[in-house]
Amino acid sequence: MNIEEIEYKLEPLRDQLRNHKLYQELDSLQDIKIFMENHVYAVWDFMSLLKALQQHLTCTSLPWKPSKNTTTARFINEIVLEEETDKNELGIYRSHYEMYLDAMDEIGASTHMVSQLLESINGIESVSVEIKNSSLNEAVKNFLGFTFETIQTNHPHKIAAAFTFGREDLIPDMFLKIIEQAGEDKYPKLAYYLKRHIELVGDDHGPLSLKMIEELCGHDELKWKEVADCSQIALQQRIALWDCITDQIKNNTKVLT
Repeated sequence: MNIEEIEYKLEPLRDQLRNHKLYQELDSLQDIKIFMENHVYAVWDFMSLLKALQQHLTCTSLPWKPSKNTTTARFINEIVLEEETDKNELGIYRSHYEMYLDAMDEIGASTHMVSQLLESINGIESVSVEIKNSSLNEAVKNFLGFTFETIQTNHPHKIAAAFTFGREDLIPDMFLKIIEQAGEDKYPKLAYYLKRHIELVGDDHGPLSLKMIEELCGHDELKWKEVADCSQIALQQRIALWDCITDQIKNNTKVLT
């Protein structure tokens, strides 16, 4: 198996995600609030996947030793730099997760539940229990549960699969259209975050992510199969999350009318 075969196998799910009914429901700032209050967990768990890859593929322990593949190590470190310590619209260093929270505050979306969850977690050992015991909806719980189960396998190729596939690239463009209609000057934090996200996704992250998987799997057919299976579940979890958000937006619209 190879990357081309995996991408071909995943195409129906990726097509389902690209054409999801959620995108037709995002018509107002209220819709964006509902979306962000659910999607923020995907912003957070992306960082956990990234840091897991950094631990496996670069040297984060002492004494320092050179990485097996410096190209992959450089790629991961560059993403960490951009995602963990980027500059916000004011030129202040912030993680993209914190920038996302700032944007949520700006439009009046609640950050209480996600902040409460992070405060309750003391380590990787407790994360799954805290997620299960939280008051999050089942779609978010399942989404996060899969992410951290994958991380705790300690298999870099599986973590890389969850990191590379199942992540959306349509939402920022749709958000920007709504924000532009409402007036960018009223929501500078959200407008800046979305434009920055588009800028970063538009560079060579995609091809390098695929190259990372090729290097991690090599000629090991079992690893290739596990990457395919993991990627498929990641996409299914993303679609289930999108289904849940769509239902919430529709139900909210019914209440308002």
